[in-house]
Amino acid sequence: MKERLNERAQERSAERPEARLERAVRAAEQALIEFEIAVETFRVEVENFSRLHHQKLGPMYTRLDELEALIAEATAARTGDPEDHRRADEARARVMPMPGVEELFHGWMDGDGLFPEAAAMLTDQPVRPPQRVRPSEEARKLYRELARKAHPDLAQDDRERERRDEFISRVNAAYGRGDAALLRELAEEWAAGPKPAEQQPTESEELYARLEWLAQRKELLTAVAQELEESAIGSMLRMAPDDPDTLLDEIGEKLLAQVAEREAELVRLTAS
Repeated sequence: MKERLNERAQERSAERPEARLERAVRAAEQALIEFEIAVETFRVEVENFSRLHHQKLGPMYTRLDELEALIAEATAARTGDPEDHRRADEARARVMPMPGVEELFHGWMDGDGLFPEAAAMLTDQPVRPPQRVRPSEEARKLYRELARKAHPDLAQDDRERERRDEFISRVNAAYGRGDAALLRELAEEWAAGPKPAEQQPTESEELYARLEWLAQRKELLTAVAQELEESAIGSMLRMAPDDPDTLLDEIGEKLLAQVAEREAELVRLTAS
């Protein structure tokens, strides 16, 4: 056993430096791919949570802004104070519609400017269950497998990189929608396509350049990940990663309470 270990040590000592460097590059490539998968997974979760947050709670924030404007206007009408009028103008400006917005949102909201889900919450009606914040476990597994197999960084030439870029863009789009069926089709498509060529030994200068590019890419991904984690939506999602729907419900209840308080205040101001 000791002799065999000595033989292996001698083989490693006699190994070409380029071969050891090539192993390091491959390890760095795989580590970067795993990092990209983690960042992309979280990015999709943040985008989906942001979409649900806007769909479910956005109109409540809009209602609060409208009530704040009405309260400010009622206060200014009572006091006649120029400063109160200035605050009322600012509050009203925050809820004034922008040109073209109604056309963009045509068909998305009802006549009162509410999403169906928000209208249901404001009238104590059952809310339609929102779409999943996270893709299914099957979709997540398929996405990871495809990203590892078809990642453009594993291409050996420009033509292969273009093929992989196009394929991965379709994989990302399918994963963003949580479309497990399409991901299965893409997995079959990749399995039937040409296999990537084995990486050939390269000169040490090229390998060092590759490592430098990988390091730069890692820095970029680190910045993206930090931005996602520190964003308002990302921070909220991290508070309840396994049950974001409940978090939205809790925020919705607090907003409803605030709406009720503002409506009561407005009644007091306009009643006398």
